[in-house]
Amino acid sequence: MASSATAAQPPQQGSDQQVLEQPVLGSRRLSNVLVALVVSTGGLGFLLTSASSRLGLDLLPIGHPAALEWVPQGLVMGLYGVAALLLSSYLWSVIAIDVGAGSNRFDLASGEATISRRGFRRSIDVSIPLAQIQAVKVEVRDGLNPRRRLALRVQGRRDMPLTRVGEPMPLAELELGGAQLARFLGVPLEGL
Repeated sequence: MASSATAAQPPQQGSDQQVLEQPVLGSRRLSNVLVALVVSTGGLGFLLTSASSRLGLDLLPIGHPAALEWVPQGLVMGLYGVAALLLSSYLWSVIAIDVGAGSNRFDLASGEATISRRGFRRSIDVSIPLAQIQAVKVEVRDGLNPRRRLALRVQGRRDMPLTRVGEPMPLAELELGGAQLARFLGVPLEGL
């Protein structure tokens, strides 16, 4: 699996120690590329099986798909193939756009935090005054659907997530990033 952008590159501080910028990894990860590749290959295999059944020719080097009856087996295989190729085209477009990539920028001089993410159709930018940030929150939930993330507790708003979506971050990396950010902002660290 691909590692986090915050793990690969440490947060960058400005030369005057007034700016902290954290890159956030988007959907352009090895795990997503592998899933898209498997779905594309499977969809193409189903379509070739369907075409083999319809034409009576073996278009695949393995098995004997021409022996399948067109109705219902070949037809259903074709529908599976079309569905898989539609899903894979969506996955490849999300990877190409790199949905979710962005940065967290904390500027002490201007007194503002800017959270930027790349969306599917447009860029998402949220600005928060540093005075409204009450704490840095570390959320750890294990089990069937694990969640490990950093979030900002902001006055009058819901918690603002800071880490990537997808595979959970290592606990040591999460704690280190949360402690560094809390120290930089001068706010407490919650959730440990």
